Amino acid sequence: MKPSLRLLQGAVLLLALAQAGIAQTAGTDTTEPPPAPSALDAELFYELLLGELNVQGTEPAAGFALVLDAARRTNDPALYQRAVEIAFQGRSGDAALQAARAWKQAFPASREANRYVLQILLVLNRVTESAEPLKAELALTDPKERNATLGAIPRLYARVGDKKLAASVVEQALADVLADPATAASAWTAVGRVRLTAGDTAGALEAARRAQAADPKSEAPVLLGLELMDPKLPQAEAIVRRYLEGKPLPEMRMGYARALLDAHRYAEARQQLQQVTADKPDLAEGWLALGTLQMQDNQLAPAEASLKRYVELAQAQRAPEERSRGMAQAYLVLSQIAEKRRDYAGANAWLDKIENAQDLVVAQSRRASILAAQGRMDEARKLIRSLPERNPTDARMKLNAEVQLLRDQKQYKAAHDLLAKAIAKDPTDTDLLYDQAMLAEKLDNFPEMERLLRQVIAAKPDYHHAYNALGFSLADRGVRLPEAKQLIQKSLEYAPDDPYISDSLGWVEYRMGNKSEAVRILDAAYKARPDPEIAAHLGEVLWSNGQRDRAQAIWKEGLLLDGDNDTLQETLKRLRVKP
Repeated sequence: MKPSLRLLQGAVLLLALAQAGIAQTAGTDTTEPPPAPSALDAELFYELLLGELNVQGTEPAAGFALVLDAARRTNDPALYQRAVEIAFQGRSGDAALQAARAWKQAFPASREANRYVLQILLVLNRVTESAEPLKAELALTDPKERNATLGAIPRLYARVGDKKLAASVVEQALADVLADPATAASAWTAVGRVRLTAGDTAGALEAARRAQAADPKSEAPVLLGLELMDPKLPQAEAIVRRYLEGKPLPEMRMGYARALLDAHRYAEARQQLQQVTADKPDLAEGWLALGTLQMQDNQLAPAEASLKRYVELAQAQRAPEERSRGMAQAYLVLSQIAEKRRDYAGANAWLDKIENAQDLVVAQSRRASILAAQGRMDEARKLIRSLPERNPTDARMKLNAEVQLLRDQKQYKAAHDLLAKAIAKDPTDTDLLYDQAMLAEKLDNFPEMERLLRQVIAAKPDYHHAYNALGFSLADRGVRLPEAKQLIQKSLEYAPDDPYISDSLGWVEYRMGNKSEAVRILDAAYKARPDPEIAAHLGEVLWSNGQRDRAQAIWKEGLLLDGDNDTLQETLKRLRVKP
């Protein structure tokens, strides 16, 4: 059989590499000494050609052996690398390791050869043996690049099977750089990250604290602290706040603001975002987050200004894909602002600007909301149903959009019936069951609501919204109050900083006659999250406690946030108050 063109090309390439001496091969570092003049002769050329033919034919192992032998005879780093590649092609990890170690032995100062050894050991899950190559990797790295290399170590060990062993090996290998003031912060952060991957949260926190102690100005431990932030681990947030007391990068403060938003600590997040936009007015992301939060607080004019500022900056600065995602969010929120002002033409105009197909469902949902607000409910539902349904995710998004539309228009029975059809297809879907329970409550069908919520809790014991919803419903109706309090406290165990759950706890305390405690809890919840429903509850407790002026002031604030809020309007009507 005649050799194929591809085989001959491979052999010619090897010939060219050998003849050139491979002094500066692409992808090969310059730590190897200049090679000796080429030892290529007819015998070696034939060996290389035969090796490539075997690799492409039916005997790749024989081809590997011939190329590796040629690499040893010529002391050629490019041939060593080719031997490693052949082993990889044949899916022979042991052979790849053999070639990489031979390369490393021939060129002890080659960082590339050492890196191959390290990576192959980890692919083979021979974690303990990786300690020495990891030490060598750091020793061979330019001191100016050593911190960056340390930052890459957790990713390098991410796919290792035994995470605890990986954490131990990394810490052992990093002993020298952990003790070096120039690298201690990055090294301890790397240790913290591999500990975190191994499930050792306490160890990760300790490493982050030691990293910050080594260099209080370093961002590395702060990023780890942000990742560790949790209500049950307040020491992690302390690392972040300590860094922010100095002269922090605005991007780091932005990261803290995102973490606060994730924890539903909106008032604190707003303060951080205001600081971010003041410190770095051209950071587009800060304006987008601030504008979205201002919109949630019904601060329409400031929200509009922030979002328009984001649009202006994003158009000039951001990469197309990233800009598309952020712009879609900005346009959607700007559309909501216009809709709240009953500027339906303006709302549609903002939606027309959305180009990302993935945001089509959200945009069409906003359009449907605009139609419904104009009394064109049938058209609104048809608009949502006309969306393409390419996969189960699309179908779920359409269902959620239509149910939310019906709920917003107070068509609770229609929404309930629509969900019932979906649940019939998947009776174990806890999110659908929860939504159905909330609609049952709107229809005053409390037995069904409780049955559904208990079904959710049984299927998913950490579904804290279900505990809160059931507890609040019992408290609001003034029944089984000790049980209601127990349910809400259970919910708070899963989300201790959630102001809406604290609102429920304050309400049950009020129902149980503990007015002072109710005021304390509701006051803190309202400060954390100014919300019309929390305002309704706090105002009522204050009103019943004789603090009527303050109650009316709170209610006025609530009306400014959302004058159409059902709970607030019902409270004012029941108490015959005109704030």
